[in-house]
Amino acid sequence: MNENSAVLLRGYGISPSPQRLAVYNYLLENRTHPSAETIYHDLKKILPTISLTTVYNTLKLLAEKHALQEVIIEDRELRFDGDISKHAHFKCLKCGEVFDLFPEKGNDVASNIPPLPEGFILSQLHVCVKGYCKDCGNRE
Repeated sequence: MNENSAVLLRGYGISPSPQRLAVYNYLLENRTHPSAETIYHDLKKILPTISLTTVYNTLKLLAEKHALQEVIIEDRELRFDGDISKHAHFKCLKCGEVFDLFPEKGNDVASNIPPLPEGFILSQLHVCVKGYCKDCGNRE
């Protein structure tokens, strides 16, 4: 059990079970924006008793407690990001990789969106741009 991760989970108000720690550590160590199914498939190799339901429930809890970001790329493609800093994402249309896009120092991801109408309150902002990564763009 990674004590640092256990402390972080407790800080979010989450009791650090072995399964929760495994999912959380996976996200922190694999900056690939994995799907729940990818996490399950990879963790099953080292934690044979883990179930897909446990992975989904853990991801839901981590999202509710703001310990991860849900990355909404397309309607049927939900991925997860252990980096909770404010940033956008770029999906390559050829290889499918998802990359982090960090705003320039002093800027905010939301700095260029139009102002909200009076009385509206922004609670979430998902920015995902699509195109071709450096490797795939060079192959065309």
